[in-house]
Amino acid sequence: MARSKPDPPSANPPIERGPVPLPRGPNATAHPRPLKLGLIGIGVGAAEVLPAMESHEGIDLVAGADVNDEVRERFKARYPGARTYDSADKLVADPDIEAVWIATPNRFHAPHTILAAEHGKHVVVEKPMGLNIQQAEQMVAAADKYGVKLLAGHTRSFTLPIRMMRKIITSGKLGKLCAAHIWSYSDWMLRPRTPDELDLSQGGGIPYRQGPHQIDTIRVLGGGKLRSVRGMTGQWMEARPIPGYYSAYLEFEDGTPCTIMHNSYGYFVGAELVPWGESKQHYDVQKRVEIRRSLRTGTRNEAQDKQDMRIGGSMEHVVRDRSDRRAWVPEDMGMLVVSCERGDIRHSKFGLYVYDDEGGIRDIELSEGAMGRRAELDELYNAIVLDKPVFHDGRWGMATLEVCLAIMESARERREIMLTHQIAVPADYDADLDVPI
Repeated sequence: MARSKPDPPSANPPIERGPVPLPRGPNATAHPRPLKLGLIGIGVGAAEVLPAMESHEGIDLVAGADVNDEVRERFKARYPGARTYDSADKLVADPDIEAVWIATPNRFHAPHTILAAEHGKHVVVEKPMGLNIQQAEQMVAAADKYGVKLLAGHTRSFTLPIRMMRKIITSGKLGKLCAAHIWSYSDWMLRPRTPDELDLSQGGGIPYRQGPHQIDTIRVLGGGKLRSVRGMTGQWMEARPIPGYYSAYLEFEDGTPCTIMHNSYGYFVGAELVPWGESKQHYDVQKRVEIRRSLRTGTRNEAQDKQDMRIGGSMEHVVRDRSDRRAWVPEDMGMLVVSCERGDIRHSKFGLYVYDDEGGIRDIELSEGAMGRRAELDELYNAIVLDKPVFHDGRWGMATLEVCLAIMESARERREIMLTHQIAVPADYDADLDVPI
């Protein structure tokens, strides 16, 4: 029900309608056969996506590879029917595997993608797609040469709230898109890190590792083709020799302005902005104080803390969420506000708040699973089994990577960077997302 005068943000506006089902294409729900998937890299990133793999009716997780002996043992204990390998080379040689999910350290994204393509495996590669444009071009070329599907995951642009925002924008009911702004405060720099995550040359730092969430989202909402970037990075924690902050002004080809910002030092975290956010933080205030102290004194056992967050570890529950219904919190991707000619849009607890001239404020509630990782698996499944388009393909991932790199280049050179690898959102993007707006 619409209201002319909304309550303060802490209140819950009435629901506009019932939950919207997560779209999977016209034939995907039937799942005519399982897709046989292998996982390369069974680290913290894998711990985040494994629940979605377990619950997806069309995914058969048949193998996992990792160089860490203990992690392989934990994987085998949880999935006794799956095979384990101690190298990517051995996994991609498995003739039973159709597609691989690459969740290895960033420096391996390009070589492992190319390796998988050479063995005829379809690929999902975690963000960032690669370390530079040359690597991204080689990945795209390998996928083309060997005739495999390449999907650039994981970003928040896949989630149903972002896709619904785009539907509202493209419907024209709020007029044209005028601006979009995202700002994030997280504790990313306080979470356990491996040496490669603390090395910019290996893809460490917030612009590489968190920038794709915001950039991909902005590009989806604005049509894909950014014109230029003016950015700055910040690095002000001695124990973390990588950028832990960035801010950037992004301009689309039609002049639409957007800004993004991420501060990951964990003094203030975005989850505090919503009443339900307290329990959704990685660490509470006191724990963050303790972690900073241990980093300054060199007493933190970071390797063990990292191991504890991997599959089967004592802290795996921090990143492994199997709940059917996850409340959104403005932490890693941050708080997004989209402004159109006749209204604004932002996240609500389980969907979207839409501010307009007709009802003041509406809460559009979305379905369970809307905040999770299933959409990436759906796109992969639909592309391989049902021969549907890959929207977040290698060229899309390269365009997002270009913006990440441009932020860092702009910070170094103190100038605007013009973009040359941008592509448009396909015209039939989310055509199966048919819901009333």
